[in-house]
Amino acid sequence: MNDVSSRVTLAPVNDAGLVEQWLSRFERALQERDQHGLTELFSVECHSRDLLAFTWNISPHDTRDSIVDRLLAAQDTIAARAFKIAEKRTPPRRVSRLGVPVIEAVFSFETVSGRGHGLLRLPQAQPSQAWVLMTSLQELKGFEPAAGDRRPSGSAYSREFGGDNWTDRRAKEQAFDDRDPAVLIIGASQTGLSTAARLRLMGVEALCIDKLPRVGDAWRQRYHSLALHNQVALNHMAYMPFPATWPKYLAKDMVANWIETYAWAMECNVWTSTTFVSGEYDEAAGQWIARVRRADGTERVLKPRHLILANGIVGAPKTPNRPGLEDFKGVVQHTHAFKDGAAWRGKNTLVLGAGTSGHDIAQDLYSHGANVKMIQRGSITIVSVEAACLAYPTYYDEGIPIEDADLISVSATYPLAVRGAQLVTQRQQEMDKKLLDGLQARGFKLDIGDDGTGYLMKVRRTHSGYYLNCGCSELIVDGKVGLIHDEDVDRFVADGLLMKDGRVEKADLVVTATGYQSQLEVVRELLGDPVANKVGPIWGIDQDGELANMYKPTAQKGLWFLGSGLSQARIFSHYVALQIKARELGLVS
Repeated sequence: MNDVSSRVTLAPVNDAGLVEQWLSRFERALQERDQHGLTELFSVECHSRDLLAFTWNISPHDTRDSIVDRLLAAQDTIAARAFKIAEKRTPPRRVSRLGVPVIEAVFSFETVSGRGHGLLRLPQAQPSQAWVLMTSLQELKGFEPAAGDRRPSGSAYSREFGGDNWTDRRAKEQAFDDRDPAVLIIGASQTGLSTAARLRLMGVEALCIDKLPRVGDAWRQRYHSLALHNQVALNHMAYMPFPATWPKYLAKDMVANWIETYAWAMECNVWTSTTFVSGEYDEAAGQWIARVRRADGTERVLKPRHLILANGIVGAPKTPNRPGLEDFKGVVQHTHAFKDGAAWRGKNTLVLGAGTSGHDIAQDLYSHGANVKMIQRGSITIVSVEAACLAYPTYYDEGIPIEDADLISVSATYPLAVRGAQLVTQRQQEMDKKLLDGLQARGFKLDIGDDGTGYLMKVRRTHSGYYLNCGCSELIVDGKVGLIHDEDVDRFVADGLLMKDGRVEKADLVVTATGYQSQLEVVRELLGDPVANKVGPIWGIDQDGELANMYKPTAQKGLWFLGSGLSQARIFSHYVALQIKARELGLVS
């Protein structure tokens, strides 16, 4: 379609006025079902992402025609209206996004079912047309979360003279003796608990189960030196941000204990030491038949309408099939079981794998006085933790409310995310040049992804093949952590690693940093082949450029997946909880 919008002339107004003009024209064109008028409102290159507001799904579009068609197809049902600059939010401002000078604005709107917020980017060179439009549902009318100004009030909630107090009520709620939860969540870490907290505030009962004995143990039981590789500003949890006094990079036990506190403070229902045994979906009844085993060995059959797997994005540790490894007489340990290197002082150790865990464990072993060599199987992307922060300044380092930063973070469709990753990766390479040159001089194999998108797209596509450097790279450059190329290896032998040149690298310990099975294998084990085959790949990029089967409906009715880190837990638990609430209300079939 020809670009006819260049004929539109706008009177000189301030940025807020330009945004108001665009929103007014947009609403009028929507209400009049004016396809031509809507088309004029978007640039030739434009991008739109809807999160539940127009489509009850996560729906990206990257052409004018597809954007307009989607808006018009939804309008008869959702009746979007009242588009205006959002009150008490970041006001319209001039910024540069992906090298494009834009006017960026947070706006609000309503639909027949709920209220939403969105993000609009108008190119400064042609502010009559939108480059980026993101719309997201924030709440359902009549079922707003009971938080902030809507928190429960009155003495009835706090005082029960002659009756149960808060502790009594919570014990009865968590027991589920007389009812089933509407939602069963497998996993009681940041993702499961964030979702449970949001559902609770929407009036939907959820139960989290976790096989570990204590909330937070998923973090607490990881290796001793583990800390977050991105800064605290990115990682706050829903409703409960981390204390302002905490460091930029949180130690794993700080995270573990905070998650445990979160479960208590947000009144999440949790059964620890509880294993999900099996589940099948009863299509006629519209519910799951889920069997769980408690700590005392007893089993309970639960019948939730929704089942959420919030146990991460990977399955069991992946055992490497390496020639001769069964002949090795020392200790072989996967990173999942590694705690710390204290027992290996003065010993010879090998780390098989050069990803994040492999590097962290090599550094921990070195710090405990072990002799360490890393076996690199393939090239990886390395970025210093300082340079990694370049990926998020537009979202979380601009002094804007975290709610607005989150809107910015979910606004990008896949083509924009790729472009952004390429730009950031280029800057990271420049910032880390001395370090990367030193690694290459040492023989370390580096890459920045097939399309120059670095670790950012590796996280999305495979969740592997990168390391955010916390000091191990310098140890490799200085020769303090040795480097072995896999192509130079013949096989493992009783006392170590036989090289192709005939020498033996002596070893007392081999740590296999070889990753984990896919989440699909977990589904296959818990729910059976038919469900696994129906659902398909979990994580990676789907046909729309979104994460496959994450944060949205799957091919198996009543089955949801949430995974990844703290920031994704905060952001996407909101959208999953809203989708479930909408189904509980019958708004979505």
